[in-house]
Amino acid sequence: MADISASTVMELRQRTGLGMMECKKALTEAGGDLSRAEELLRIKSGAKASKAAGRVAAEGVIGVSVADDAKTAAIVEVNCETDFVAKNEEFRAFANEIAKLVNRDRPADVAALSALTLASGETVEARRVALVQKIGENIALRRFARVEAKGRIASYVHGSRIGVLVDVTGADAVLGKDVAMHIAASKPMAVSREQVPADVVAKERSIAAARAAESGKPANIVEKMVEGAVAKFLSEVTLLAQVFVKSDKETVGDIAKARGATIHGFVLYVVGEGIERRKDDFAAEVAAMSRA
Repeated sequence: MADISASTVMELRQRTGLGMMECKKALTEAGGDLSRAEELLRIKSGAKASKAAGRVAAEGVIGVSVADDAKTAAIVEVNCETDFVAKNEEFRAFANEIAKLVNRDRPADVAALSALTLASGETVEARRVALVQKIGENIALRRFARVEAKGRIASYVHGSRIGVLVDVTGADAVLGKDVAMHIAASKPMAVSREQVPADVVAKERSIAAARAAESGKPANIVEKMVEGAVAKFLSEVTLLAQVFVKSDKETVGDIAKARGATIHGFVLYVVGEGIERRKDDFAAEVAAMSRA
């Protein structure tokens, strides 16, 4: 039997919103596999999809640069170790300067970006190293994206930790900003249902099928339950089908259509998304020290 730690149970509870005992039982059944345990709970208890992507797992900032004509833009994520450094003005200025470089010079990857020259004459890597030495924390250029618009780029940065670029045709500046803010708040996976990866849809269908099968209802009803569950999932993760944050009676698609706007695509960055934060067990460390 796998040894299930309290921290693992707590992590599963945070992901699913279910009780501690349910989470521990699922982890035991899954042999300690967190992802498998979450899937089991979703099948058995109808728990919603994990919100882990929206939780901060590392510190840092998002930098954004939009060209004057709004036809190109860049977004970058620069990581550090603590929230204190993430609030440092010099650190934030570094991220924004890098975003401008990405938009101007179109580097192919992080290595190419690190070799570019800043206005000061330093390379990006030299400035990064200097900041590490000055601030005393590890600093990393994690990722970036550059967008060439079919329409115009609207942007929004929330508290330096969530950044959005959205490409919109036929929208005024206010609507573009509103859509960017909606994306930051609701975190859609894609613009439309057709853009959701097939493997993601297949997994949701599999979970919905397993859950529906446990209902004991006739096959034709089960099939309708599965299709309904998949349709609901797609409406929750696609931008055009989401209820607009500024109007609970219209979807983003409704708003865009009424304004004669077309949303071509977006980039959404959340600081630390997908990075596992190291968890220190202070009590275990003390116990280990006492045994030494």
